[in-house]
Amino acid sequence: RPRLRRPQRGRSVPAEKRGEIMKKGLYMGKNTAVVDLSVQFYSSPEELVSSEGFRAFLQRYLQDLAVRNIDIYHWLTNSHDPDEIIPPLVTLAKQLLVLDIEEISSPLLNEVNRMRCLYVVEDSYNYWRSHKRFSILSSTASTVSYRNFIEADSRYNQVVITLYRTCEEKLMGMTNKVYRQLQSGTNASAVVRSYKWKVYSGYGALKSIPFIHRVMLRTPILFHTESNKRTGTFTELDTNPIRNFYFKPVEWFCVPLKVNDLLCFVYFNIEYMASGIAAANLFEMADQNECENHQPDLILLFGNQDDRDSCGFYYDRFNDCWIGSVSSDWKIEYFGYMKKAILTLHNLRKIQQGILPVHGSMLGIVFRDGTRKNVIMMGDSGAGKSESIEAIRRLSNLQHGNKTIRRIEVIFDDMGSIRLLDGHPVANGTETGAFVRLDDLDNASAYQDMERSIFINPERENARVILPVSPFEVVTTNHRIDMVLYANNYEEKTGVERFESETQALEVFTSGRRMAMGTTEETGLSSTFLANPFGPMQKPAESLEICQHIMHQLFAENIFVGQIYTRLGTSDKEKIADSAAELLNLLQNM
Repeated sequence: RPRLRRPQRGRSVPAEKRGEIMKKGLYMGKNTAVVDLSVQFYSSPEELVSSEGFRAFLQRYLQDLAVRNIDIYHWLTNSHDPDEIIPPLVTLAKQLLVLDIEEISSPLLNEVNRMRCLYVVEDSYNYWRSHKRFSILSSTASTVSYRNFIEADSRYNQVVITLYRTCEEKLMGMTNKVYRQLQSGTNASAVVRSYKWKVYSGYGALKSIPFIHRVMLRTPILFHTESNKRTGTFTELDTNPIRNFYFKPVEWFCVPLKVNDLLCFVYFNIEYMASGIAAANLFEMADQNECENHQPDLILLFGNQDDRDSCGFYYDRFNDCWIGSVSSDWKIEYFGYMKKAILTLHNLRKIQQGILPVHGSMLGIVFRDGTRKNVIMMGDSGAGKSESIEAIRRLSNLQHGNKTIRRIEVIFDDMGSIRLLDGHPVANGTETGAFVRLDDLDNASAYQDMERSIFINPERENARVILPVSPFEVVTTNHRIDMVLYANNYEEKTGVERFESETQALEVFTSGRRMAMGTTEETGLSSTFLANPFGPMQKPAESLEICQHIMHQLFAENIFVGQIYTRLGTSDKEKIADSAAELLNLLQNM
């Protein structure tokens, strides 16, 4: 046996790699802003404009203004050091808060410059809101109640919008006719706390990183990211990524997640706070007592500043832990990178346990007479899994008058697993939510759940939404299987076909063919082993052996195994409704 070596301790990040750090309670990166309300609590606009954090914000705003509007920038700085204009700006903001416009004496404010000042107020406000914004509140078990952290964030939002409106209306010389209660301060807030978990040998670098303890989302949330699709695959690494982990504790957080029955610690750089917080809308968060004095099954280092273009995983035999690493890069702002990295680690552990990961969805359909049928639809991204679910939902709404379908329960939307329990095939899922394309959703579904949702680039191709779907108990329960279908989006056929043999079924399922729909960098007809590039593709031999055992048992128990033609890659996408109708008819008469 190879000698098991302890991983080396991670290294502190060199100064030149740190980027912006938390200064006086405010972090401002390229696209992310984080306010630490533990450093300073703002009870009034006057306290906000008097703070060091506000000065740090103005400094970053002036740097951005110099690039976008050189005329206004030159007027403000007036050929002086940019830092010299910050005190007069702070003074003007204070005066606008308490004095009438006629009483203000400022070199920045006269009849000529009044509109310029108004531009700066509007532009700086929009600059702030262009960031993904969060507040954090550090706590111990005895210092912060959950109501307090929500109230603190709500107060901060009110302070920001009051500051903006007061300055705006004073400079306009009139009050607004319409007031819009925007998310002026933050998009979300979190309580962070230190957890005393059983740190693996060699992982001491992670010990001081605080955990996300509670999350409050100001939904609906709109996030805009530079990248809008995931590229590349997750590959096995030669060395443990903890050896190349660069860290500064104030710039890293951990969100603990329950991915099915596995405990996953997701460590993320503060610049990717949006992904870390959004993960709480997709997965079940683990409680403090589920983390303390425990060790995780999975660890992900997300946004590691290791100067590599790496999306990889490593099995730490010494600690029996799967660890992943996604290097810091502009493209990983897209939430798909974090989600798929987590699921890849989950799937690799399941394969190790002799369980087959399934890239697909599972529905529990309850008919009028109380009969329940559980259906798995398997396929790679864009194959038509979510679209089939929506087509079935639309049909159930149309048939609601005669009560053909009592209810539809989504057991998992994107990733699950099949195992043999007491010799019988059962399935369960990983996520309590869904990360789906807006185009895949029926309009009613998208708007019905929008108040609980996080929208990502809704104006662009491959627009996505993260929304809660099913309770954790439903997702993780072992459900019997009545039908397993492959989502075929590349053949111009309609309906549902049953496979006649295990050989035929294995050929279709293992080939994983689909017509790429622009959700990744692939184009045209492609093939992915078991339609799952997140584990089975990396461990094909082990996955094939598990799949053969499960397929044999499915046929032995006469469970329907076949394919549904979604037509998404053909010229007639509307035919998916006909296939969904045939599927419901088959289920009702089984």
